[in-house]
Amino acid sequence: VQLVESGGGLVQPGGSLRLSCAASGFTFSNYYMSWYRQAPGKERELVATISNSGGSTNYADSVKGRYTISRDNAKNMVYLQMNSLKVEDTAVYYCKCRLLRAEGQGTQVTVSS
Repeated sequence: VQLVESGGGLVQPGGSLRLSCAASGFTFSNYYMSWYRQAPGKERELVATISNSGGSTNYADSVKGRYTISRDNAKNMVYLQMNSLKVEDTAVYYCKCRLLRAEGQGTQVTVSS
């Protein structure tokens, strides 16, 4: 099982980023997928989850209305569109399949002016 995130970077407050996660080594379309984040000195936070079909999504209150999780089962990809970014969104973002206990190496998102 392998999960590889990409798309992080430095963005100004109010800006947008789109994170991608490429999955391999398992039947991707059978599993819910999640994005987590961890800021320095803080606990890891569940940001968003998407069902295996993509028909159901859930978000942390802190990102609801600003972030959108999606997936493309044909490409074995999961995405996190992040809009109206705030300084407090700065963190390392991880793609995770909780049932398989697999996660990627993380991608850094820094929101700063």
